[in-house]
Amino acid sequence: MLIAEIILSAIIIYCLIYVFLWLLLDCNVRLWWNSYFGRSLRKLRGQVIWITGASSGIGRALAIQLAKHGVHLVLSARREDLLERVKDECLQVAKDLLTEEEILILPMDILKVEDHKKCFDKVLEHFGKLNILVNNAGRSQRAHWEDITIEVDRDLFELDVFATLHLSRLVVRYFLDATNGKGHIACTSSVAGMAIVPFSASYCAAKHALNAYYQTLALEHRSLDVTIFNPGPVITDFLKEAFTALPNEKFGHETNEQYRMTAERCGYLYATALVNKLQMSWCGRFPVNLMCYVTRYSLLTAVMNCFITPQRMQKVRDGEP
Repeated sequence: MLIAEIILSAIIIYCLIYVFLWLLLDCNVRLWWNSYFGRSLRKLRGQVIWITGASSGIGRALAIQLAKHGVHLVLSARREDLLERVKDECLQVAKDLLTEEEILILPMDILKVEDHKKCFDKVLEHFGKLNILVNNAGRSQRAHWEDITIEVDRDLFELDVFATLHLSRLVVRYFLDATNGKGHIACTSSVAGMAIVPFSASYCAAKHALNAYYQTLALEHRSLDVTIFNPGPVITDFLKEAFTALPNEKFGHETNEQYRMTAERCGYLYATALVNKLQMSWCGRFPVNLMCYVTRYSLLTAVMNCFITPQRMQKVRDGEP
């Protein structure tokens, strides 16, 4: 009887500690643990990492974090002038760990899938290898469900899902054929790919699809490392470029004054997830971490939905306290 009581008490204490961490931390527990006790970012030195959507926001912050530790970088986005600026920032923080030639600027429109192979060939020609592909390009959305046109659904999926998959499949085939199945594929998803949030239906659907695709990849090719990184609200220009309900329209809102995680913190956590080869990670200021944990357990989800209104969830989504 005493042993059973001890075991039960230990389980209760364990659960209470975890719930406390869910409330306290700005990321999942495993990612937090690895940020202190996991592999150092120095382990990535000399590896070649290709980041799409690297000209601003999370992609830029990740590139700068990696450059501090001597990672060889391929930076892609549509605007070459912004990529050059990011390269300069990376060289500045890298000090003597990187040379000009060890950061490749590769302008690319991710939607032009016919150019993907040509761009990948340039990466291999320049560095002779690729270790990690980080699929970071994408756009968010703000719109009421009933107002969204089917054209927006298609456009958002083309950018956030299909273009990303096309590039990933090229790289996966390279890993399978040229590196004995060893390699690392990462994608920037979203907490909206784990927890349904209001007024972003197309975006939620796209990120859920993206997570499913990459989780399936991890199941089918266990020799590959797959990282699905799910940030919550982050201080970037993301909402400026976000889709709305109508084609060719942008949301156009700023995020700098909102209750959000900094891009620098997000970039560090992303880099930590990469070096520790964590398959599923997430981050965000309270209550994002709690929401992510709760939505992974259906019973807790039902309880949460009884107390958190759509209006409150929208405030969390928009980075409001």
